[in-house]
Amino acid sequence: MAKQQSKPAKAARSEEYDSKAVLSVLNRILEMELAGIVRYTHYSLMVFGYNRIPIVSWLRAQATEGMAHAQQAGEWITHLGGHPSLAIGPLLETHDHDIGNILRESLEHELETLELYRELLRLTADRAVMLEEYARGMILSEEMHCGEVDKMLRKPGDTKSVQG
Repeated sequence: MAKQQSKPAKAARSEEYDSKAVLSVLNRILEMELAGIVRYTHYSLMVFGYNRIPIVSWLRAQATEGMAHAQQAGEWITHLGGHPSLAIGPLLETHDHDIGNILRESLEHELETLELYRELLRLTADRAVMLEEYARGMILSEEMHCGEVDKMLRKPGDTKSVQG
């Protein structure tokens, strides 16, 4: 008697994600990351005073990190069959280049970008493992960055967050 081969059990399929909504969020992320590159580069040119060198170095590192984040978002867009946006997110020019104001503007921008990554996670959680893991990793990165900016905005010795 021939042994009957059983078909492998179908894995439980997760709910499909809304690819149009995901691509829209990814394009908004791309635009915000590109805006961050411009912001941080501009800020780095406008720093003066005794602490210029380490602050400029930090700002330029943020611009470089923004480029990596923009490229990742663009790669995800094309991986999913979308077309990366050529637009750029909002650019704020207050003409007030006090380091504290630069950092507050930076924090505001980072929090807006963080919210886009959280939106991506909401759209993909339990639906698309790769995108969910990407979103989680970026949320971690952005939250750490926001925490660093928050610490930079505190007065020396002050342990309380400026975000409330």
